Amino acid sequence: MENKKRLKIGIFMDNFYPTIDGVVMVIDNLAKMLAKFNDVTVVVPHTSSYDEDYNRPYKIIRINSLPIPFSEYRVAEIKTRFSREYKSLLREGFDIIHIHSPFTIGCLGLKLAKELNIPCISTMHTRFDFEIKKLINNDFIVKKIIKRIIRIYNSCDNSIAVNHAMIKVFQDYGYKGNSIVIYNGTDLMPLKEKEKNIKMVNKLYDLDENIPVLLFVGRITEIKNIFFILDSLKLLKEENFKFKMLYVGTGVDEKKLNSKIKEYEMSEDVILTGRITDRILLSSIYARSNLFLFPSLFDASSIVQIEAAVNETHQVCL
Repeated sequence: MENKKRLKIGIFMDNFYPTIDGVVMVIDNLAKMLAKFNDVTVVVPHTSSYDEDYNRPYKIIRINSLPIPFSEYRVAEIKTRFSREYKSLLREGFDIIHIHSPFTIGCLGLKLAKELNIPCISTMHTRFDFEIKKLINNDFIVKKIIKRIIRIYNSCDNSIAVNHAMIKVFQDYGYKGNSIVIYNGTDLMPLKEKEKNIKMVNKLYDLDENIPVLLFVGRITEIKNIFFILDSLKLLKEENFKFKMLYVGTGVDEKKLNSKIKEYEMSEDVILTGRITDRILLSSIYARSNLFLFPSLFDASSIVQIEAAVNETHQVCL
């Protein structure tokens, strides 16, 4: 391995910490693993000061960006080949570029690869029609956007899909290129002191050790079917079934979820933990939970399902 050249790898994505979702976790894990044997630079939108950028084994370059209304995402400012940031990225001397989205920063990565005459690969993470329809209620415009998205993927040298079903989805969108499947993974490990960690979670959230705990982990957004979960829990409560429900995460529909919890008079039954970045604490919450609920119709290969499996948490998923 000592005689093997360290590649200069550029990973481009339109979303990153402090926002947390499955794709962000995938990119973080991928960059950490690649950085053991290569020089890795992750190019993502600029956001407010985020100190953890300096505690990672790979370089992070943040591009000036603007928030997308009614979303937790940001859009990078479009860079011309004459801009200072574009020229700076050219000087990085990438050997290969890997884009994880087809939007502004993904397009920037593809543009750089073409100019540097290096390979550009992409990963198909997401069913874009679900996400776009939440923002734009017009099928004609949605189809136009999907067509533009697929043009980016078709311009890449190769694409990675998170499962075989995702390849079929993208082919239905109009994807014509080559693709391989690489399944998602997680950095979570089984807890060494499981009982101790479970007691810690009970104390932190004031949980009776005998009460069943139900769990959702992910973005707090309607496309994850979070309100379907709450409606189901309301029926359980009406049957006098005792439980505690933990929603772990943040998102654009947090206020709406909170309002519905109050409307259903379930404030004593449901806990919104907010964002959790501590991986040991997250594992402990999985381990304490009796059932992981994930009825999302949007996700292709969710990291949280793998995390639940690592911690032997039973799952109900659609």
